[in-house]
Amino acid sequence: MNLRSMDLNLLVVFEAVYAERSISKAAAKLNLSQPAVSNALARLRDTVGDPLFQRQGNGMVPTARAKTLRDPVRQALDLLERGFRSDEEFDFTHSRREFVIAVEDYGETVIIPRFIDWATEAAPDIHIRIVPESSGALTTELRDGSVDLALDYFTLQGQGFRSECVLTENLVSLSRIDHPVISEKLSLEAFLQLRHVVITPRRKSQPMIDLALAKRGLKRHIAMTVPHFLSMPAVVQSSNLICTLPRRMAYLYADHFRVKAYTVPVRTPSFPAYLIWHESMDHDPGHRWLRNHLIALCQSL
Repeated sequence: MNLRSMDLNLLVVFEAVYAERSISKAAAKLNLSQPAVSNALARLRDTVGDPLFQRQGNGMVPTARAKTLRDPVRQALDLLERGFRSDEEFDFTHSRREFVIAVEDYGETVIIPRFIDWATEAAPDIHIRIVPESSGALTTELRDGSVDLALDYFTLQGQGFRSECVLTENLVSLSRIDHPVISEKLSLEAFLQLRHVVITPRRKSQPMIDLALAKRGLKRHIAMTVPHFLSMPAVVQSSNLICTLPRRMAYLYADHFRVKAYTVPVRTPSFPAYLIWHESMDHDPGHRWLRNHLIALCQSL
């Protein structure tokens, strides 16, 4: 397909027909006549080499080819619209823009569900895509715009990256409800006696709890290492192992897995969680709308 010879208005018609599943409704939405929409759709069919939509009852059903085209077309149109309307406010109530947020388990468990619950009411047509936070590729992805925002415990080093602390956390330990060693309070003696399930470290430095113990010449007994926070309460629920994880996450897991939360019996400092983006998105209205609401949500938790 030669894009130079293609009328981009055909993509607008395609998106309208796909969204409305009707030529008459698409025509009304675009303020065009039905013959004009039918003619545009016929030209696009010839260009693509596919019928794109098939009549079924009173509606138009997209073909497999149309379904594969829909997301790229929607993203391309949204990108063009943003480029030509960069000085205007973001119309979040009607926007079909996709936002990509990179998070690890914590953000996916504690922050994103609450944000999505709000966003589906405030901006029903936007699409939020969650991707795993990959430290090696994140700088490139934020810089080139393939990722809009990241949630992490660590700031990104390098020129052009913004980091805003959105909340602070501390640690809580979890055990099964009927644990034979722990009573109402988790003592330091029991903490050191019991075996622990821990998360695979993302960086070479020791976890905060191990650093705090090491300052006192102590060390916990690590029996199991898992790649995701979610695995920790699942293991704890059905064993005598215990785990230690961020407080907000720990209390959510305590309710879901019916395990018991305890204050960690060694003093550890609070630690921040950051929202991170690249400065090239500072003045993008849609990005500003997204990050401001995400920051406000985090600060309310």
